[in-house]
Amino acid sequence: MSSIAIVGGHGKVALRLTPLLTGAGHDVTSIIRKPEQAPDVEALGARAAIADVAAMSTEEIAGILSGHTAVVWAAGAGGGSEERTYAIDRDAAIRSIDAAVAAGVPRYVMLSYKGAGPDHGVPSDNSFHAYAESKAAADEHLRGSQLAWTIVGPSALTDDDGTGRIEVGGDLESTEVSRDDVAQVIASVVGRPSTVGRFIEFNNGDTPVAEALDSL
Repeated sequence: MSSIAIVGGHGKVALRLTPLLTGAGHDVTSIIRKPEQAPDVEALGARAAIADVAAMSTEEIAGILSGHTAVVWAAGAGGGSEERTYAIDRDAAIRSIDAAVAAGVPRYVMLSYKGAGPDHGVPSDNSFHAYAESKAAADEHLRGSQLAWTIVGPSALTDDDGTGRIEVGGDLESTEVSRDDVAQVIASVVGRPSTVGRFIEFNNGDTPVAEALDSL
């Protein structure tokens, strides 16, 4: 099984993802910022690594990622100031990509959002603009790397119970998707070579996750 590092291991999606991965036999390192978060991730079967990636160099992040076979980026500023958004969602994410390359980690899964990209269309006076710009830059950096990458693009996130069913496609109207199902998509994507090099945009839908991913 894989050895997977989750950056942002105490986030809402990451806490749902961790037991799916550990339950499948993967070795999981949850990279978290606060020591008091450690018991939460350890209770899910993960190893806690206390590190503030926003304050770390590429070399320092590479030291944490070394020895893993995959990285999942699930961190985010969570709608903080523009400065913090750029620092985490763009700059730290880009450093983590470079760190994965430097550490020899072959697989990288980026949690982004449906519609992300340089042509996101979010006006500069919109509070979402800094996040949209940050994700566009980080996603493009990942695409240009030598990593076996997948970018996961869910539509608006909810805390509804997961259905295990999605609809996939960039041409779909954005609706919503539960965090449970986002976690299931990421867990399914990590070990699916057919998803390498793909930006997977999705909503909740009628097709089981595995079937939807196999249809790509």
